[in-house]
Amino acid sequence: MMRPPFAPGPLLLFAAALGGLLLMLQLQLIGAAFERLGLSPGQALLLLAACLLGSAVNLPLATVHTEAPPTPPPSPGPGWRLLRHAPPFTGKTVLALNVGGGLLPTVFALHLLSVFPLPLGTAAAATALVALVCRLASRPLPGFGIAMPVLVAPVATALVALWLAPEPGLRAPLAYVAGTLGVLIGADLSRLGDIRRLGAPVASIGGAGTFDGIFITGIVAVLLA
Repeated sequence: MMRPPFAPGPLLLFAAALGGLLLMLQLQLIGAAFERLGLSPGQALLLLAACLLGSAVNLPLATVHTEAPPTPPPSPGPGWRLLRHAPPFTGKTVLALNVGGGLLPTVFALHLLSVFPLPLGTAAAATALVALVCRLASRPLPGFGIAMPVLVAPVATALVALWLAPEPGLRAPLAYVAGTLGVLIGADLSRLGDIRRLGAPVASIGGAGTFDGIFITGIVAVLLA
């Protein structure tokens, strides 16, 4: 008996539908997180779109001479998230600030500090604890960038927010502030001294853009807190 020819159409439609469903679920989760931060659906969509567009923009800050990475570069292994990806080596590294993954989340975190009655001492302590965890958990990988286990920052941020928030209604903004600024300080700024050994033409603070460690940590931490 001859089998009918394989028709990929239904499988492609199923894959497209599944991808669309997962995308809608992610957008709903992000929207729910922003709603807990006091934004309307329209404001949340505007901020998300701005971060998405801004992820393609890096603002140059300085240029430093760098060392060549080892060949081949070591693999980060499973369960690690690359916060900065290294393009081909050129001998110089441009230190830049990513708009969507670094600048806008930081500005929004500072905005939350101004509109929510968060004690500055509590916010500073929470940020410092998350930054310490990120510093200890991250590591520079020449030829790749800065790597850190995917769930470390969100879980640590949520636990810190649950522990230090003065009241339940302030857990979400505290989690976003501590998660965003903690990853920025612990996994990015504290690692600036490792730039010369990364062998990357561009070292972008905020890394891969909107959905890198800084942005995602803030969102996931809000949902967990």
